[in-house]
Amino acid sequence: MKTSRDIQRLQKTEYTGYLVDNSVEHEGKQEVHRVSPAVSEGETSAQEYGTLERILSRENMQRAYKRVVANKGSHGVDGMTTDELRNFLIQEWPEIKLAILQGEYKPQPVRRVEIPKPNGGIRLLGIPTVLDRLIQQAIAQELTLIFDKGFSNNSYGFRPNRSAKDAVKKANEYINEGYRWVVDLDLEKFFDKVNHDILMSRVARKVKDKRVLKLIRAYLTSGVMLNGIKVKNEEGTPQGGPLSPLLANIILDDLDKELERRGHKFCRYADDCNIFVKSERAAKRVKENITEYIEKVLKLKVNRNKSAVDRPWKRKFLGFSFYLTRGKSQIRIAEESIKKFKNKIREITSRRNPLSTEERINKLNPIIIGWVNYFSLAKAKKHMEELDQWIRRRLRMCEWKLWKKVRTRIRNLIKLGMRPYFAKIYANTRKGYWHIANSHILSTTLTNEYFNQLGYKSLISQYSKMHGN
Repeated sequence: MKTSRDIQRLQKTEYTGYLVDNSVEHEGKQEVHRVSPAVSEGETSAQEYGTLERILSRENMQRAYKRVVANKGSHGVDGMTTDELRNFLIQEWPEIKLAILQGEYKPQPVRRVEIPKPNGGIRLLGIPTVLDRLIQQAIAQELTLIFDKGFSNNSYGFRPNRSAKDAVKKANEYINEGYRWVVDLDLEKFFDKVNHDILMSRVARKVKDKRVLKLIRAYLTSGVMLNGIKVKNEEGTPQGGPLSPLLANIILDDLDKELERRGHKFCRYADDCNIFVKSERAAKRVKENITEYIEKVLKLKVNRNKSAVDRPWKRKFLGFSFYLTRGKSQIRIAEESIKKFKNKIREITSRRNPLSTEERINKLNPIIIGWVNYFSLAKAKKHMEELDQWIRRRLRMCEWKLWKKVRTRIRNLIKLGMRPYFAKIYANTRKGYWHIANSHILSTTLTNEYFNQLGYKSLISQYSKMHGN
């Protein structure tokens, strides 16, 4: 049965039970990030958690719709965008829902996207169609209600009311308790190597509706579209869909339980796991034993080149690292994270990028705000000040390049308050763009206040707001 937007026959009947409201709710009441039961607690006895009816219930599907639309995201193989989803569902949802209930629905293959990694290599993402993202989100919301309460307190990735910063804070606590050796485990291509049979056996422990299990397996085996050809996938759960993070937590919950059974202190965020111990000898033993468990029991592969036993302050964890001051561990930004941030800034502030200063600032601000928001946990005031100075220097360099001609430079320098005599001298300088950007010429004309008036959101101002100073 066709389910993409090439369906020719439109529904002529009244759309009873379709998931999109006719009236638009107020934005403040959408609650797109909240996960709640598809039906009230009183109805649970008549309708068990994890059934296909609960997944496809009106309330659960509406919440999934709001979440998918809020997250936006790229299109899948059918080209449909989130903006087109509403009208498509109004026309086609009754037929699609019936196909799912009858076990006839076939997910479309995912669109392969390659994302370069900062340290080389690529990360493979699989982008499902918007419709499949909607259905996956609905499944994930229901399965979260079933599985999340049983997950380990040491698991922080893709869970309600938990974040990467919580994991980093907990890791810092372990270090201050004396666990100053870390086993940094890296699972090799985890999302591409998950064994489907093992994963489905874990899901089936709590999900009893065989129609739901069949639908989840259909998503696991939906395949990848490469150069117009569908390629089957016998293992893995492609990164990019709403269901993948939850499935990752389900299969790695066995690892969490094994670490807890052995009494280890650890923090896990998706496939990024750090185990904290008190001695190098113990750390090496733990690394060997846990690697054997992961590979023999979970049938996953540990990347021995990237996994290591070391001091926590010599390793990176979720973009952060640590340092010791007066015997106490503090959180800092990892050097690799700063390099990655600077590379993003360089792309926007490249002289070859023909943008106005206002356009550059508009592109910079969301990156700056998001980066500071994430790394506000770290002791980083000095870093923020230094990065601000560096960014403003790059903006001055771009502005000087935009002025190009000598007469344009003279006119703009005078406009910014420089005396005509000095403006003529400075405008004829032969020094390079980067050198001029750090000179008295521009630091007294293209001032910090100048960029603030253009809307520049400095790192230090954002950081200070979050720290209340």
